[in-house]
Amino acid sequence: MNSTPIDNAVVGPLTGGSHEPTFAGVPSFMRRRFSKEIGAADVVVWGIPFDCATSNRPGARFGPAAIRRASAIFDGDPQYPSGRDPFEAMRVIDAGDCFFEYERIGRAPAAIEGQAAQVVAAGAHLVTLGGDHFITLPLLRAHAAHHGPLALVQFDAHQDTWDDDGTKISHGTFVTRAVAEGLIDVSRSVQVGIRTCAPDDFGIEVLDADTCHDLGAGGMAARIRARVGEGPAYLSFDIDALDPAFAPGTGTPVAGGLTSAQALSTLWACREIDWRGMDVVEVCPAYDHGEITAIAAASVVQRYMQILAEKHDTQSL
Repeated sequence: MNSTPIDNAVVGPLTGGSHEPTFAGVPSFMRRRFSKEIGAADVVVWGIPFDCATSNRPGARFGPAAIRRASAIFDGDPQYPSGRDPFEAMRVIDAGDCFFEYERIGRAPAAIEGQAAQVVAAGAHLVTLGGDHFITLPLLRAHAAHHGPLALVQFDAHQDTWDDDGTKISHGTFVTRAVAEGLIDVSRSVQVGIRTCAPDDFGIEVLDADTCHDLGAGGMAARIRARVGEGPAYLSFDIDALDPAFAPGTGTPVAGGLTSAQALSTLWACREIDWRGMDVVEVCPAYDHGEITAIAAASVVQRYMQILAEKHDTQSL
């Protein structure tokens, strides 16, 4: 038997790309080592397989696994558009999935927040694979407790600002609760790609889909950068920000959205923002076709990894 190791997720180093076949091996995110040793990592990727807060099609609990599988095509080559191996010096691990008791959904928010807080407190940059959009609320709680109120940059078809008295577990109210709890700085926050109507925007700038199409990627990025400024920011990317042509596998698809190219180019043009964490949510593989949605979601995180690698060269993450 050939003794050359395979399964970079199990035996590989914390730095450097992997060159095992894309169709083989354990599907960690971009072949990163599976590990719970968060103290050794600059960046921690994990999944939150939670979709009990969805209002339409379920299935986002399978999103983390689908995104990991789709991400295998990226590692081992210089990444576009940076042309670099983001893992050359940046230590990235895949910490597996958040644990919560599915029989006790009411305890899930605290479980998510607590486990996320451990990573943030350890000094690692947390990248989360969802899961429905409710998970962003406990993630924001964990990040804001460490960094203070953050600018929220939310790519989404929906504003997620429906009424919430503090007792709901809903993917349509996480922004309402984040505002009420002071987790985000609304004067620096922006929602991108919106194409539904909600009762309130709480003073958050809204770039609806028509505006985004008129502006183009460069114009969108300029508006986002101007809004966020130099303070700390959190990125939440709901995959339904993309048009269903580019992301059919999601719970609440809305026509008229962004293209994958628009979204990725906009994100790359926002790489100077002081990002403190991110998530990508609402990937429902049961409704996907040819892994279109999972590949788009993995591409968003891959692009973000390149941003973190450039930041890693000059400052702490």
